[in-house]
Amino acid sequence: MKVSRTGRFLVASLSAMLFVLPAALHAQSKGTVVEEIIARVNNEAITLSEYEQADQQLKKDVANDCQACTPDKIQAEVKDQEKDLLRGLIDKALLLERAKDMNLNVDTDLVKQLDEIRKQNNLATMEDLQKAVESSGLAWEDYKTQMKNELLRNQVIRQEVAGHMDIGPEEVKQFYEAHKEEFNLPEQVVLAEIFLSTEGKTPEEIEAVRRKAEDLHDRVAKKGQDFTQLAQKYSESQTASTGGALGTFKRGELTKDLDDAVFALNKGQITDVIQTKTGFEILKVVDHYQAGLQPLAKVQDQIQNKLYMQKMEPAMREYLAQLREESYVTVKPGYTDTAAVPGATAIQEVAPTPDTAAKKKGVKKAPRIPLKTSGS
Repeated sequence: MKVSRTGRFLVASLSAMLFVLPAALHAQSKGTVVEEIIARVNNEAITLSEYEQADQQLKKDVANDCQACTPDKIQAEVKDQEKDLLRGLIDKALLLERAKDMNLNVDTDLVKQLDEIRKQNNLATMEDLQKAVESSGLAWEDYKTQMKNELLRNQVIRQEVAGHMDIGPEEVKQFYEAHKEEFNLPEQVVLAEIFLSTEGKTPEEIEAVRRKAEDLHDRVAKKGQDFTQLAQKYSESQTASTGGALGTFKRGELTKDLDDAVFALNKGQITDVIQTKTGFEILKVVDHYQAGLQPLAKVQDQIQNKLYMQKMEPAMREYLAQLREESYVTVKPGYTDTAAVPGATAIQEVAPTPDTAAKKKGVKKAPRIPLKTSGS
């Protein structure tokens, strides 16, 4: 199913940030010069370089999401999503403004997030993480500010939108009864992994990797340690940031040795250490679906997630529209905010005014959405 740019933004905002080195973030380096302003959200400016940076990231995201697509298809998808590019930047600015109005504080969360990134990248100290950030050309303070802003936006979404969602058991049951064909499935497993690479290693080094893999296996199987946490800390796969989550597989979609190993297991069990061409795998069967119509109890979490996402995007757009109504959002001619509300004006370069004078109605009100519940 095609996921819109808005959908990806919302999903990302509600999920934990990926534990990656700062090359994946877009904080600006020191020495930024004054440049062209293409939009304002109250007294906050959106610059041309920020817009161009977001455009480059969009192109990378589209290419990564559809690696088998032709260049023409990728180009068409980019063109389609570029229409909402400025809207997304304005959305983020509005959420950050709202976080300030709510006096939210995420300093503790920021420290925890930075420490998780340090651990994920096998760095001994926070000073080592700072050096890694700065070696990539980013200022440490800019890096922390961007991460803090993302945490603030996430907190607004959780409190102001997600916190009002109510998906009851009756709604889940109704969806199940109306879409039973979706749950008539072949046998399949949901998998997570811990992967240790052996590429480029000597026989002695490979043996050391094997011992490390066996130790991790024992820590899960014999000592009861959490598989997800160990995957985040030790796995050398890109899936480490999501706790090793690999996805759902039918019989025959994996190599025969992996297929035989995982389909013999029940939910919650893990394989022995399996050696592959590139390393050692430990696989966990997060869930195991037998062929046929899946019982409601088996798929209710899946249905809840689907209903949640169906409601989330329109609720976010309604919430952001209310934020626009209570803010001054101005856009330079030649650029378009596709979510602009009636009465939005073209940008005029004037001296910034204090926040208290930049409100349409004197005091900025906290928007509230009359979200429907399962019983309404």
